[in-house]
Amino acid sequence: MRFFFRTFLLLIAGNLALQAQVKRPFALVIHGGAGAITKENTAPEKERGARAGLEKALQAGYAVLEKGGTSLDAVEAAVRVLEDDPNFNAGVGAVLTAEGTAELDSAIMDGRTLGAGSVAGLRHIKNPVSLARRVMEKSPHVMLIGEGAEAFAKTQGLTFVENATFITPARLEAWKRAKGKAQPGNPKGTVGAVALDQAGNLAAATSTGGMMMKKWGRVGDAPIIGIGTYADNATCAVSCTGWGEFFIRTVVAHDIAAQMAYAGTPLTKAAIQTLDKVKALGGDGGLIALDAKGTITMPFNTSGMFRAFKKSDGTQGVSLFRND
Repeated sequence: MRFFFRTFLLLIAGNLALQAQVKRPFALVIHGGAGAITKENTAPEKERGARAGLEKALQAGYAVLEKGGTSLDAVEAAVRVLEDDPNFNAGVGAVLTAEGTAELDSAIMDGRTLGAGSVAGLRHIKNPVSLARRVMEKSPHVMLIGEGAEAFAKTQGLTFVENATFITPARLEAWKRAKGKAQPGNPKGTVGAVALDQAGNLAAATSTGGMMMKKWGRVGDAPIIGIGTYADNATCAVSCTGWGEFFIRTVVAHDIAAQMAYAGTPLTKAAIQTLDKVKALGGDGGLIALDAKGTITMPFNTSGMFRAFKKSDGTQGVSLFRND
């Protein structure tokens, strides 16, 4: 009897050890902006640059998850790569304000704790997403803007650069063409990431240069928690891109989570329904979202959206256009 009991215990212990070795599914999804993006109006060098940038960011974030790192570390790593890439409207390569400067916004959120950090109106911080994370983890606040955000950044030892660092020749030329027009340009870019780690935790991060020719301290949806950025383990992680004024009015990211929480709506259906509200008001754009089961959705109502994903089951993809 003792032999059988001991064997039974050994079998249980072995099974538990085996279960501990089995990794939970994990995934990373990123975007680099939505807009009038078609194969016909995208120069070959721009297409190659965008694809390469998305792939680099995807690998940076996925490497964190693959090693057992957190979803927060993964989304920050991916977004930092996109902020440093001139092919996207965030960090280096940001669109310019009416005054010809770059003003940067970013946000990050932890789905496990609902902790969040947000910054807006930055002019000298190399990687805004990292400052947003410091606001979340090292301050009693959720959102800091402008000079106050940069003063806090100094206490955290973050990297400062001249504003000209963010201004590329292509963005400067676009700004010159846009001067004198009555209305600011319809924004066509933002970057973001959502991740699910091996511990089952979700996170989201978004970063942007905002709207071309924006004026008077304009802030869009990207750095506003619950609108352009949101994460909650109980529902989903979301990062948005598009015409921020319309996304703000429809509270996009939290609306998706609310549909899931209160009505049991599946992720993809909730995302499409919310994006339809944006379109009904006259806005356009897209989003990426991920739930705790690893379900991915990437809807958009424009002609294209820079997007990519990679899952622990081996599936992955990089797409720019609607029919990719």
